[in-house]
Amino acid sequence: MTEREKMLAGQLYDCGDAELLTQWHKAKDLARDYNRTDSVDVEEKERILSELLGGKGKNLWITAPFYVDYGNNIYFGNNCEVNMNCTFLDDNIIRIGNNVWIGGGAIIMPGVTIGNNVVIGAGSIVTKDIPDNVIAYGNPCRVVRENK
Repeated sequence: MTEREKMLAGQLYDCGDAELLTQWHKAKDLARDYNRTDSVDVEEKERILSELLGGKGKNLWITAPFYVDYGNNIYFGNNCEVNMNCTFLDDNIIRIGNNVWIGGGAIIMPGVTIGNNVVIGAGSIVTKDIPDNVIAYGNPCRVVRENK
């Protein structure tokens, strides 16, 4: 089993593994480039996100700065917005559904899935899966009410 496979399986792994370090450095460089790209340069931002993320739907907007570990373990649905200063700790798969807004300063922990039609409040630390059609916030992030 490779160190990456161990990481994705939630097992102890060697973060100094050459494959993981290569991806980690690549992600840091791409996130830096994204964060430095002019806000109006949508084509360049799109190019960087396509290279950085594991997958993304249509109409993704991430306000710089944002931070990732590996980047390629993050998957966004359609119509998502991430406000500034968000951190995605993606040493496991992170799935973000369709029509999701993530408030500024949120931290998304590894292995978390955020459902469709969800609002995550600013400053939240998302430690567990969030179901569809809710507003959630806090530390730890928890469902506060349905999103109608």
